[in-house]
Amino acid sequence: MALFTEHDHARISDAVTAAEGQTSGEIVTVVADRSDGYTDVSIAFAAIAAITVLTLAALFPDPPLEAYAGLHGSWNAAWAPGEVFAMAAGLAVVVFLLTLALMAIPAIRFRLIPGRIRSLRVEDRAIDLFKVGAERRTHGRTGVLIYLSMREHRAEIVADEAIASKVPPEVWGEAMVDMLGEIRRGDVAGGLVVGIVDVGKVLARHFPRDADDVNELPDRLIEL
Repeated sequence: MALFTEHDHARISDAVTAAEGQTSGEIVTVVADRSDGYTDVSIAFAAIAAITVLTLAALFPDPPLEAYAGLHGSWNAAWAPGEVFAMAAGLAVVVFLLTLALMAIPAIRFRLIPGRIRSLRVEDRAIDLFKVGAERRTHGRTGVLIYLSMREHRAEIVADEAIASKVPPEVWGEAMVDMLGEIRRGDVAGGLVVGIVDVGKVLARHFPRDADDVNELPDRLIEL
């Protein structure tokens, strides 16, 4: 089921059009399911789990050795060094693969990924999308990207250099608070509309609309 209905798309597009009617700035809205696959984080978790199991096996060797002996019906088993290392390697591989399989489940992966890593990946993705879709694509370098990443529960506002030189970051923080307030109440489209209105007001103060202004970037919501 799509996150946004046709009505939601219309609300967001209308909000962008109305906001840009007062400013020479251009607002682009993008919503992504996620900002990264976090394969490197999954591998790191799996490696840590394997190393932890190996460490515990080295500290408390009797339980795993007795368990392995029980699988073979062995009594008073005498292990050769090669067999012990082989069992340890096998145990590490099994734990590594099991952890990797668990991390492949989105509900588990996104719960375990540290918030700081999620924030950094969302910020990086927002900047990349801004560079592709908005940066220096307007006559006065007045593009702004409003970006939501749903899996990470993160949002970013990225502005072109002409705007960033006049508008301090804390101003976007105020718009972010208003936007996230609506999103937390379950109205994602409404949150975007509120964010667009706030961003539009800021742009109108610093970059009022020119008589010959033309629409340079799409007003529609982009879903990734």
